[in-house]
Amino acid sequence: MSEIEIRKEGRIGRITLTRPAALNALGYEMCLAIEAALDAWAPDPEVRMILIDAEGNKAFCAGGDIAVMYETGTRGDYAYGQKFWRDEYRMNAKLFEFPKPVVSLMQGFVMGGGVGVGCHGSHRVVGETSQVAMPECGIGLVPDVGGSLILARAPGRLGEYLGVTGRRMGPADAIFAGFADYFIPEADWAALTGTLVETGDWEAVDRAARTPPPGELVALQPRIDALFAGERLLDIVNALTADGSDFALSALKVMERNSPLAMACAIEMQHRLKGSDDIRRALALEYRFTYRAPEHSDFLEGIRAAIIDKDRNPRWKHAGLDAVPGADVARMLMPLGEHGLKLEEELQ
Repeated sequence: MSEIEIRKEGRIGRITLTRPAALNALGYEMCLAIEAALDAWAPDPEVRMILIDAEGNKAFCAGGDIAVMYETGTRGDYAYGQKFWRDEYRMNAKLFEFPKPVVSLMQGFVMGGGVGVGCHGSHRVVGETSQVAMPECGIGLVPDVGGSLILARAPGRLGEYLGVTGRRMGPADAIFAGFADYFIPEADWAALTGTLVETGDWEAVDRAARTPPPGELVALQPRIDALFAGERLLDIVNALTADGSDFALSALKVMERNSPLAMACAIEMQHRLKGSDDIRRALALEYRFTYRAPEHSDFLEGIRAAIIDKDRNPRWKHAGLDAVPGADVARMLMPLGEHGLKLEEELQ
């Protein structure tokens, strides 16, 4: 069975993820297929806009298909993961910079690689079942696929909080944090799709938008801004510990399960990207970490604990949240020299 369906339909180019049994996990060939469609449709006068959607009601896309990365990485073959991320990031950049409107309809889980496909377009739609998150620190990775830029642009210190806790956002919170633009009840999506196919009128999305059910982040932001303003992971941990509120202790409990190295790097990356709107800069910074991840980070151990053995007992490289030297963060984020991400050349 096909993993993705790509076709011209009426006035639009349409991309549908078709792996509902796998929560539409994004595989390498799917990334290449999306990129090829973008390249073909950008100059095509018959395509007024693009619509990205997915089959099933559980997930738009719950992340990247990382099993092969584990299998190759544990053999000492790091080239596959490096190639996957390089080509995926190029596709993410093309979506972000696409010259025509891109509408995404994102139901259920939208996580990791799903954010890279669904959250860089011009008209990002969520519904009542949407759960958007960047939970990568839980498997020893950093928020990537351009997610670091979205987090860095989130109001106040929401990005630091969402990045290190992987908190799931319903529709209102996803819109507030900058991962989505519109709430449209999912019962209306079929009619909206029909209108877009027939007319190519992306303003139909604006007309269909409704007020989402209330979220939680607006009310939490003052506390988040106070507690997650530290320069380093340790500063944030100290602030949460000193605060001692239920909210602070709950955040700490989540963070204690995640990779200390990944969280420390995620915080540093966001601080470097504050005030930026440059997707290429963000992806190049992410690639510094992911290029090194299978060999030098907690990534393979995180996959083992969460996906392979499922024992939920990862043995991280650093013993605690206070045990990540700044030098270790610097090493993961150092320029890669000739191995760096060369989007400037490849996207021309």
